[in-house]
Amino acid sequence: MPQQLLPPPLTSPDLLSATLADQGFAVLGSASVCALSGVSTEALQALEPSWNDLPPDQYLKDGGRYRRRRHASFEVTADKALAMPHRAHWQPVSYNALHGGMQRWFDPMAPEVAQQDAWQKLLAWLARVASAAQGDQTWFTEAHQFRIDTTDGIGRPTPEGAHRDGVNWVAVFLVGRHGIKGGETRVFDMDSPRGQRFTLTEPWSLLLLDDSRVIHETTPIQPEQQGGWRDTLVITLRAGGFLDDPA
Repeated sequence: MPQQLLPPPLTSPDLLSATLADQGFAVLGSASVCALSGVSTEALQALEPSWNDLPPDQYLKDGGRYRRRRHASFEVTADKALAMPHRAHWQPVSYNALHGGMQRWFDPMAPEVAQQDAWQKLLAWLARVASAAQGDQTWFTEAHQFRIDTTDGIGRPTPEGAHRDGVNWVAVFLVGRHGIKGGETRVFDMDSPRGQRFTLTEPWSLLLLDDSRVIHETTPIQPEQQGGWRDTLVITLRAGGFLDDPA
């Protein structure tokens, strides 16, 4: 029997800011992402082959082999994204109980990806969304390319469980999924029982989160056929500076 998937609660593009203010998150379909960012579907699709060249995550504390990733950092304003020297990804234990408190030096994102006009426009658009909510400023932005696969029989998109990232805004783009079941997204209020469950299936659909108001997780994936995977692009925006190891 085919898996029954809960459809995402899509937001109309003209209601993005209002929806974020009301509930702390919003989901956009790919057509809305393209319309708002000024990036064509074809330009986004041109980024996708780089997900086939992600090295294994060497820092998984559960011993898994199911996650591949690359990482890059930027300072982003409403009209441009400036690449920063490669840096470690660091989170405090209070935000990531499993992998917090250590410097994780992931392989850098390929320069030919970060230099794409589509990439620059995507980051600048997210900065405009964040600035519309919190005032015009420079956003300290980290980008993570993820592939979760079923090498171990099960793949965990969020092995740390339901969490916040310790930033202001989190953008989760579904790049694609193939030969899997599971991968349900769950978003919960920080201070009430309200929550939503749904599954992102459309390439380049987007979940945008106010990290101060909601926590999120994605359920494990299992194979429906050999070689199943789920690709995402996670972009975080933080005011004031990057999260740095205080040591």
